[in-house]
Amino acid sequence: MNLLSVVIITFNEERNIERCLDSIKSIADETIVLDSFSSDKTVEIAKQKGAIVKQQIFLGHIQQKNAALDFASYNYILCLDADEALDNQLIQSIAQAKMNFSAQAYYFNRCTNYCGRFIRNGSWYPDKKIRLFDKRIAKWGGINPHDTIELSGTNITSQYLKGDILHYSYYTIEEQSIRNNLYSSISAQAMNAMGIRSNWFKILINPFWRFFYGYFIRLGFLDGFYGFIIAINCAHETFQKYVKLYQLQH
Repeated sequence: MNLLSVVIITFNEERNIERCLDSIKSIADETIVLDSFSSDKTVEIAKQKGAIVKQQIFLGHIQQKNAALDFASYNYILCLDADEALDNQLIQSIAQAKMNFSAQAYYFNRCTNYCGRFIRNGSWYPDKKIRLFDKRIAKWGGINPHDTIELSGTNITSQYLKGDILHYSYYTIEEQSIRNNLYSSISAQAMNAMGIRSNWFKILINPFWRFFYGYFIRLGFLDGFYGFIIAINCAHETFQKYVKLYQLQH
C-alpha cells in the first residue's frame, strides 16, 4: 500500500476543521495543517486530532498551498480546504486507489452545501477537482483566489474517482456576499498584475453570461430558491471583479 499525505491550509476554521480531519483519518498516513496564525481554536483542534501543525503568514491562496506541499513527507498528496470533507464513497475510492496508485493525478466531484442544503445543479455541481496527485509533477496555479492544480511533464495520467468532496461553503447568504466582495478584490488585483484588461463589454456581458450559464444551461433553477440566489450572487461577484479591475486601470 502506498503512503498518503493530506495537506490543509487554515485560518480561523474552528467550526470546520474537526469535520474535515475526521473524514480523512482512515486514509491519511500523515496530516499537515499549514495555519496562518489563527486567533481561534483551529490549531488546538488540529493538534488534538493528530495533525502536524505548521504556521506561516498567509502569502495568497496559490502561494500558501504550494508552500504546504513542501511540508509533506510522501509523494502522493491529497489537498483539502478546511471547509471540505470526504463522503463515504470517496473515502472508499481513495482507499482502493492507495493499494496501487495507477495514475499520477486523480479528480473527483465537489458538492457544495449552501445554507444547509447540498446543491446538485448549476455551475457548482459537478465541480470536478484534481485534489489527489503526485507532487513531483504538480503544483498549484490559477489566478488568486481561484487556485487550480497544474500538471507538468509527459505521459501524465489522470483518473476519476467516485464520490464527492463535501464543501460546506456558506452558512448564510450574507456570508457569500461578504466573501464575494473580498474575492472580487483579490481577483481584480491579481488580474491587473497579469495585465488582464477590463472594459465596458466585460462589465456588462460577463455577469449576464455567468448568470445565464449557471441558472439555465447548467440547470441551476432545479435547486429552487437557493439555485437562484447562487446564480445571482455569482453574477454579482463577476460584476464586482471587472468593475474593480476597471477602477485599478483608470
